[in-house]
Amino acid sequence: MHQANENANQPALAELMRRGELFSEKCPSREVLKHVTSRWGVLLLVALLGGTHRFSELRRKVNGISEKMLAQTLQWLEGDGFVERISYPVVPPHVEYRLTPLGEEIGEKVEALADWIEVKLPEILAAQRRKGE
Repeated sequence: MHQANENANQPALAELMRRGELFSEKCPSREVLKHVTSRWGVLLLVALLGGTHRFSELRRKVNGISEKMLAQTLQWLEGDGFVERISYPVVPPHVEYRLTPLGEEIGEKVEALADWIEVKLPEILAAQRRKGE
């Protein structure tokens, strides 16, 4: 049974998939899915669940992300309404990032996915080894 949609005016993802809208090349949700489910999108959303962070803190926390990808992913997530950029008028510039209420919702969902992967990692790695044999 599918979970009830909180906003009755907006169809749930499962409904969009049944109707084929999500699979439409022009469906705007595709871009949002790309931003949220990219490796860096997931990791930044989960990192920001821990609270407000400066750019440099996020770069250290999300090991391996380049400055360019960090900036680009934060811009995507900000554009989608998930991240708030707070700029303080000081020298040197001080900018912080935090999740919006919408960002907290999606952050919790991708955190559940990341948690599931971590729990199932031994099984996944075993399957990868079997495939490689």
